[in-house]
Amino acid sequence: MNRSFFTIVYFCYGLAFFCMGLIVLLEGGRGSDKRLRHALRPLAAFGLIHGIHEWQEMFQLLNALPLQQAAELAWDGVRLMILAFSFLSLTAFGASLLSPNERIRRISLLLPLAQAGIWVFGLLIMRGYFTIEGGLLDVADVWSRYVLAVPAALVACVGLVAQQRAFRKVGMIQFGRDSLWAAVAFAWYGIIGQVFARSSPLPPSTFINQELFLHLFGFPVQLMRALAAGVASVFVIRFMRSFEVETQRQIAQLQAARLEEAQRRDALRGELLRRVVAAQEAERQRIARELHDETGQALTATGLGLRGVSTMLRQDVDRAAQNLRQLETLVTRSLNELQHLISDLRPSHLDDLGLPAALRWWAGEIEGRGVLKVSVEVLGEDRDLSGPVKLALFRVAQEAITNVIKHANATTAWILLRYDQLDVTLRIADNGSGFDTKAQQNGEGRPSWGLLGISERATLLGGEVSITSSRDTGTTVDVTIPYRPEQPLDESEDINDDKIAVSG
Repeated sequence: MNRSFFTIVYFCYGLAFFCMGLIVLLEGGRGSDKRLRHALRPLAAFGLIHGIHEWQEMFQLLNALPLQQAAELAWDGVRLMILAFSFLSLTAFGASLLSPNERIRRISLLLPLAQAGIWVFGLLIMRGYFTIEGGLLDVADVWSRYVLAVPAALVACVGLVAQQRAFRKVGMIQFGRDSLWAAVAFAWYGIIGQVFARSSPLPPSTFINQELFLHLFGFPVQLMRALAAGVASVFVIRFMRSFEVETQRQIAQLQAARLEEAQRRDALRGELLRRVVAAQEAERQRIARELHDETGQALTATGLGLRGVSTMLRQDVDRAAQNLRQLETLVTRSLNELQHLISDLRPSHLDDLGLPAALRWWAGEIEGRGVLKVSVEVLGEDRDLSGPVKLALFRVAQEAITNVIKHANATTAWILLRYDQLDVTLRIADNGSGFDTKAQQNGEGRPSWGLLGISERATLLGGEVSITSSRDTGTTVDVTIPYRPEQPLDESEDINDDKIAVSG
């Protein structure tokens, strides 16, 4: 065989492994399988380093290395070191593929270290038996292939077979076939390509060598190595496409999950809207009933009383004065009831005195009814919140406290209003029975319309909601809203949610 033929062989041999190493290096970190990602790192190192080794042999064959004639021994030493590091990396690749967990993967790194120790120890012994003139460099090359290359290729082969099984388990049968063919290519590369080493005084290379291979098959073993390298590289690169398929699967699953979540939220939002409309109608009926039963009757009684007083003034002034005092009491009581009704609809404290005062007023109203003890604490410097933010936080407190009263069996609730640098946080906690938040998030049981209403209010203002609860430990609701809401609400759109009292 002439020099040009071997030059092409070495070039293609090195190019195959170098391209494989480069592609693995660039794409190897995309997979979700941590074991495979770790294993591909030494495979990338093997491809790059071994490609450089073959190109060095090509340049040595062409006498194109710098100072090659004067430092030929040094260049041979460098080539042996590169050859050794490449096959140690291949061993690390196979060992990592065979490691089921992180702990065993770390232990498996002892295998290439043991190989390196045996390799170095053998070289030191052979220095005592062979000289440079007696073929020491050939012996070192053969020893490297026997001790490092053959075991490394076999370990890589077994690891790729294990990876083929892993691909089949997740339904990637085609990529499993690619992994299996890569394993076959590495087996041929190691068993045939490396056993038929150069001729040297080290048995069995004295008769099982490159010359015997050429005599048996009619072409040099370097060509077989190059072909095996090309096949292995092609199939390794092919099963690297599994990362892209896996990514597409994850994207499809994420899109399906988002669609399902959007459909669920739309259904919940539609149900919430239906309940809101129903609550508005119920609230109108309640207001009409209270105005009719209380205020209307009081005004009717006042009118009749005044008509009687006008007649009585001409007959009995003292009795008329007494009736006027009774009418004054009736008007005062009616006015108080009307003010209470107006405060429930829209507390004046919220506009006149601010959110802290409105929360304290609401807590006082709840305690005054004797159903729950509520304490209010304000931290930080009071900020001038926008109307939508104040209203949203007040309604959140109303909804949360109403849910505590109806469902928590609590004796005490705490309201904490904290002004931070960028946002305001409202926390409502209780010592009640609590509930299973995971079951609620998974849609088990009846929907939590109260919690959904709280979440909707915060989301529309660019805020966040955090709910923590468990059985018999109480519930904590945290609502954080930035001072500059992303989507400000029109205050006129508010409804009296504390009367809705949908359950959390």
